[in-house]
Amino acid sequence: MNCKNQECSLPLPPPFPSQRIGLLTSGLTKRENCFCAHNAVNTSLDRLFDEAYRADISVSTEDGGIIYAHASILGMASPVFKAMLTKLKGRGQRKRPSILIPGVPSEAVRVFIRFLYSSCYEEEKMREFAMHLLVLSHAYAVGQLKRLCEHWLETKLINSENVVDIFQLALLCDAPRLSIMCHRFIVTNIKAVQATDGWQDMRTSHPVLEKELMESLADEDAIQKDRKRKQDEKKMYMQLYEAMEALVHICRDGCQTIGPHDKALCNDQGPCEYSACKGLEALVRHFAGCKTRGTGGCSQCKRMWRILELHSRLCPSPDDCRVPLCRKFRQRRKQNKKEDVRWRILVKKIVRSKSITGAPFLSLDST
Repeated sequence: MNCKNQECSLPLPPPFPSQRIGLLTSGLTKRENCFCAHNAVNTSLDRLFDEAYRADISVSTEDGGIIYAHASILGMASPVFKAMLTKLKGRGQRKRPSILIPGVPSEAVRVFIRFLYSSCYEEEKMREFAMHLLVLSHAYAVGQLKRLCEHWLETKLINSENVVDIFQLALLCDAPRLSIMCHRFIVTNIKAVQATDGWQDMRTSHPVLEKELMESLADEDAIQKDRKRKQDEKKMYMQLYEAMEALVHICRDGCQTIGPHDKALCNDQGPCEYSACKGLEALVRHFAGCKTRGTGGCSQCKRMWRILELHSRLCPSPDDCRVPLCRKFRQRRKQNKKEDVRWRILVKKIVRSKSITGAPFLSLDST
């Protein structure tokens, strides 16, 4: 046989590792051009479960139910089952091994085992046994089913009647998101929840948990009150800032029927862009004509004095300012140190409240 014929008879060499089909850099195998009919596979697994073909293990429940299954499928779906089956195999039992699942209805166990086979469930069964399935999925470390149960309980099944039971299960089954959602539901609907049998049972069996819930409710009320107080303060600071802008607008540019003596006013101009201008205009007119202004004045005059004082502390250019008494207020700050600190704090809060929504018209430099 010559070399040419010999070369023809030799098999083709295998491809290089980088060219092998299915070899990935991560070490995992990938099947290319492979299509799986998931519905057909799931149907076959459901039939395997229903018919118990060559089942080699039984799962029993406290209410007398017996479910036949396959140890290899249970072991692959749950590491807890795998450890239990390995332990039973080590004992060398000749008869079919059996596993007891206590505390759960047999129908819920059947739904659980079926999910281990095909990852499928019926919505009606999920609505009926979601809490039981959450316990089983946590106990046997079936993460996919556990997340599914949490989603169902959180979005579709939670209500005033069962929220206390779901909350306690979430704490026991290490479901933090579900426990937070239950806590929010309880705080929001506390009166309706306290009237349920679940709350009464919790008071008897877990008084510490009830105490913690009531303390968190008090904390939530305090948080809501503090949030409302801060919102009201911010609103007040914004109104004060708008009043300062309106005061500068009146004294510098003039507004409709009021303004500086050396500026001609136009009565037919459009509405003023400053919302505080109208109220401040009435206050300025009263201040200009009040007879008791020099001796301290009435309550409105005192308010005007404080507005002028506040402007003097916010004004960035007192030498060119058109607001009356701005420079004199800066030169005659006779307040004690404690009162001056209060003014500075107020000025900072006013400017910062405006800085959140836009650049401040005034500044902190003048304080």
